[in-house]
Amino acid sequence: MTEQAAPYHAHLYYLPETRATAEAMRIRLIDRMESGAIPQLLFVGRLKDGKAGPHPVPQFEIHCTKEALPAILRLIEESGLTALVHPLTDDDLADHTTLAQWIGTPIELDLSTLDPPGRNQGVARFAKSDF
Repeated sequence: MTEQAAPYHAHLYYLPETRATAEAMRIRLIDRMESGAIPQLLFVGRLKDGKAGPHPVPQFEIHCTKEALPAILRLIEESGLTALVHPLTDDDLADHTTLAQWIGTPIELDLSTLDPPGRNQGVARFAKSDF
C-alpha cells in the first residue's frame, strides 16, 4: 500500500451507560461511508459488548486510510467517546502502543493477544472484517 492509502484502525470504546452514544456514532460513520462523504472510510464494525482481542472493554472498530484521519478524528472527538487510532504495520504491538494515538483517557490493553512482529493479521482483514 502507498503512504497515502496506508491502512488505519480506530477502536471506539463504550460502557453500558455510553452504548447509545456509541451506536449513534456507528450509524453516523456508516452514513458518512455510504454517502461518500468520507470515501476513505472503508469499514465500520459492529458493537462488541465484551472483550475482543486486546480490547478489554466494549468497542467497535472502523477501518480507513491515512487521508481519512482528519475527518475521522474530528468525528471521534465530537462524540466524546474514548478511542485508540493506530496504523496497521507489520508490528502489531507497536501499532497498539508506540504508534497509536488515544482520544480520551487511555485504556489498558491486553497486549498478550497481539500478533508477533512480522505477522499482523489486522492487515489481512483490513476493510473486510473486525474481531
